[in-house]
Amino acid sequence: MRSNRIRTTALAATTLLAALSLTACGGDGGTDAKKPAEAVQDVSGSPTPEATNAPEKDSTSPTDAEPASDSKPKAPSATPRTEAPAAKPKPKPKPKTPVTCTGANTKVTVTKVSRPINHLLLTVTNTGDRPCYAYHAPMLRFDGAQAVFRVLQESKPQAVVTLDPGQSAYAGIGLTGEPTGRKPYPSKHLGVTFANRNDGPINSAPAELKLPAGTYWDDNGFVTYWQSEMADALTY
Repeated sequence: MRSNRIRTTALAATTLLAALSLTACGGDGGTDAKKPAEAVQDVSGSPTPEATNAPEKDSTSPTDAEPASDSKPKAPSATPRTEAPAAKPKPKPKPKTPVTCTGANTKVTVTKVSRPINHLLLTVTNTGDRPCYAYHAPMLRFDGAQAVFRVLQESKPQAVVTLDPGQSAYAGIGLTGEPTGRKPYPSKHLGVTFANRNDGPINSAPAELKLPAGTYWDDNGFVTYWQSEMADALTY
């Protein structure tokens, strides 16, 4: 009996030691083990030095954070350029109303030409500041002759010749025609009177021109209508 009691006691002691060993091993990796941060907390509730020195979490989200300011000084902004107001275009001058060509607003010259023979060229130039109409044909008188020199009707242009300031028109003078048996008349001066719209004479002093030396004319001579081109005036 006594030896059985001793064995039973020894077996119980062995079982107890094994249980304690298992408990110690389970305490190292068990889920109930206290974390190191909790183990070092002061009983008074004050944070430990490790908790105090831990960096505080920034409550500002990364998207709300303001960008770091540039440390370099910014150059002052340039003064805005003030553009001058665009100049208003000048109004175009209205065209001036044409007037009738007269001795007062024109200059008339007479010259001798080599072709055709026995021809003179009468040139009128607008010296005024308005366009002028050279109506019909010039009215010519040689040395104060009573009759006006004959006008060649077949030379009439399709439209009235208009001269801008500075432009010229032309009239051809045929001094002689078919022989009549009479001697041509010598002349030194030529009077030129302008015609109005109704083919009447303008009531102004005629232009007095000196004729080229050796000028002769007869009753069969003629003068053309005013022409825009010199060649047209010398065609007849």
